[in-house]
Amino acid sequence: MKQVWEKFKITNQDGLRLSALLCKAAAQKSGSLQHRNPLVVVCHGFTGSKEGGGRALDMGEALAARGFSCLLFDFAGCGESEGRWEEISLSGHVRDLAAVVQWCRESGFNTILLNGRSFGGAAALCYASSDHTVAGVCTWAAPARPAELFSKFTGEKIKGPAGELVKLAAEEGTLHLRKGFFYDLEKYDLLQCAARIAPRPLLVLHGTADEVVPPGEARLIADAASEPKKLIMIEGADHRFSAHVEVVWRSFFNWLERYFALQQ
Repeated sequence: MKQVWEKFKITNQDGLRLSALLCKAAAQKSGSLQHRNPLVVVCHGFTGSKEGGGRALDMGEALAARGFSCLLFDFAGCGESEGRWEEISLSGHVRDLAAVVQWCRESGFNTILLNGRSFGGAAALCYASSDHTVAGVCTWAAPARPAELFSKFTGEKIKGPAGELVKLAAEEGTLHLRKGFFYDLEKYDLLQCAARIAPRPLLVLHGTADEVVPPGEARLIADAASEPKKLIMIEGADHRFSAHVEVVWRSFFNWLERYFALQQ
């Protein structure tokens, strides 16, 4: 049966409206069971959007069929959300995620899980490290050292006023960001964030052929974390898991069902 998506807006701390989609698990459509099912909040990647080219929608529907509700959203400045893309930052993403999780709690969801892809994975780790009501985290192709990683995509040393623009070489071509984006990254230690996830479960997924975020970043995250944790390196997969979507989904779904499936 085709799953139904609800579209709505969530206002972040800066007063910007974030575009969001919610697909409820089938069991939630019967009143007494509403919000019993775990909710997976998906954080898209650096230049991505909530739909993930359609793949995130497909994954959300597959999750709903397995008893997991799914919320997709666009970070401020991305997709259909308000804001300017060149003004994004990791701190901004973390604040957006805080607003989304608060909305989920106020809407009655009790078990909230984070799934973050690439830069969205960094945001998920940062946020969950300080909000221990988040029940678990799964990252896909996330960087362990984002400041070092992003510095490689610029042809200049970052210095000067935070408001100035700098060119960034990305998969989509040349992009522009405020210098403040790079200064902001220096505030975060993702390995310390990973260490603070336990005793909640952490799943780290990464492709061995990732051409954007080196595979060694996943090992750093996993090594920094404590049990329960799991690192899965997907042989031959690139940064987008282009030819390995089913493998990623199966690994993610198995982890969810192991730790968070409803006890009927």
